Amino acid sequence: QVQLVESGGGLVQPGGSLRLSCAASVSIFSVYAMGWYRQAPGKQRELVAGITSGSTTNYADSVKGRFTISRDNAKNTVYLQMNSLKPQDTAVYYCNVEMSGTRNRYWGQGTQVTVAS
Repeated sequence: QVQLVESGGGLVQPGGSLRLSCAASVSIFSVYAMGWYRQAPGKQRELVAGITSGSTTNYADSVKGRFTISRDNAKNTVYLQMNSLKPQDTAVYYCNVEMSGTRNRYWGQGTQVTVAS
């Protein structure tokens, strides 16, 4: 069982920044891909950004140019740097990992991000 611990959410004003962190209980060298998803009230969970073991990244169109996903292999941690935040970015953000080999997927507990003045 893979444990994911997220941190870094909170309340921020429009135009502000936050950095989310997701620490995995396993070496991320055993991970095929990691990603951040979000779910706003009344909406489906959506992919925000992903990064593969080869460090290939992809982003939702709505966050391109504002959000950056990165990973620290030594800390088994993936980050989401969020800049120029907008009220529509308000959601619960979830970390997800897909394991190499089994392709099993695991979720973090979620962290609330609220963008409001």
